[in-house]
Amino acid sequence: MASKAKSEAKPTDPRGKIVDALMELASEHRFEDISIRDICKTAGVSLADFRDAFPSKGAVLAGFSRRIDRAVLAQDSEVMADEGPRERLFDILMRRLEAMTPYREGLLETSAWLRRNPSSALAINQVVLNSMRFMLEAAGIEVEGGAAEAIKLQGLALAWARIVGVWLEDDEPGLSKTMAALDRELTRGERVVAGVDRLNELTSPLRAIARAAFDARRRTRERRRTHRGEDIDEARDAGDSPLM
Repeated sequence: MASKAKSEAKPTDPRGKIVDALMELASEHRFEDISIRDICKTAGVSLADFRDAFPSKGAVLAGFSRRIDRAVLAQDSEVMADEGPRERLFDILMRRLEAMTPYREGLLETSAWLRRNPSSALAINQVVLNSMRFMLEAAGIEVEGGAAEAIKLQGLALAWARIVGVWLEDDEPGLSKTMAALDRELTRGERVVAGVDRLNELTSPLRAIARAAFDARRRTRERRRTHRGEDIDEARDAGDSPLM
């Protein structure tokens, strides 16, 4: 069934072919043993095509993530309009797992490789953060800037990694273990978000004081520079400029 899903939507552009090739090879080999030339051969593209499409093998994983993002975001979200934020996010993340299903075997090895390579996992974390930002948007949950929102977003990215770990090992047709894990992570996330919001409220006056103090110091420095400039102009007018 998985192979059929992939063949029905087989890409014709070099980027798509390369992504498919990496996922196919990852289902058969250790990720470390897959070379760029192997990917090119499997994809039927030249090394020049690969270089035009991606700067590295790891970047192909980012391309895969964007493919899954698009598959989720292209679906109609209006059907979830009457649901609450938690239910909408639950549905969106289940859609994401559904879009990932044809590539599950390759993702098993990719996940194992990331556990073996912390530096690569750190780089992929940024990709996941971007994806989770769009998943929240698709669920109608606005993500603003600021430290508090960054903490919430990172928390969701870590939760997603745990959910995927369960999903990769879940052989039940109804994915009951996966759905239970997703429900559990969302419940935990709600508690974390509430804590972050309370902390944000408590520290808000302190941040306001710090900003005011910073602005006062900045204005003082600007006044001093202005005064120094006026002194120099006066000295120049008097024919005693220190710049001469």
